[in-house]
Amino acid sequence: MAMLTKGLWVIVADSEKAMILSNEGDTRRPDLREIDHLTAPAVVMNSDRPGRVHESMGTRQSALEVPDFERLNAEKMVVDLLALLGKKAAAGAFTHMVIAAPPQVLGAIRDRMPDALRGRVLAELDKTLTKHSMAGIAEIVAAALEG
Repeated sequence: MAMLTKGLWVIVADSEKAMILSNEGDTRRPDLREIDHLTAPAVVMNSDRPGRVHESMGTRQSALEVPDFERLNAEKMVVDLLALLGKKAAAGAFTHMVIAAPPQVLGAIRDRMPDALRGRVLAELDKTLTKHSMAGIAEIVAAALEG
């Protein structure tokens, strides 16, 4: 059974931001402190109409799909988060972590996570906790780890 021990890192992310937290308290009185944070780049708005493709034979035209800029920016943030965690892990800054993110973001993190980080994950919570207080995050994570 895992517990929210001193020094355990808690990664809280959604499609717009990610926070890297460390428990500076103990298992009875967790005290999460923010170590670092990332925000997704501003969404690039494209005011142009979608492009068109002309078929090689005939007069047919097809519209190209408009890129999902919010999804692309969220994926960039996940890549940046994993790069930062990789550097911190290589420097010995942490040994274990818990990741809390909504299902879509958690899936993107799982898909891109290198093996060196994967072995450090104690638990994954498919919850959006970015708008919770530090005490609220600590309570939810501690309950999930104990249960």
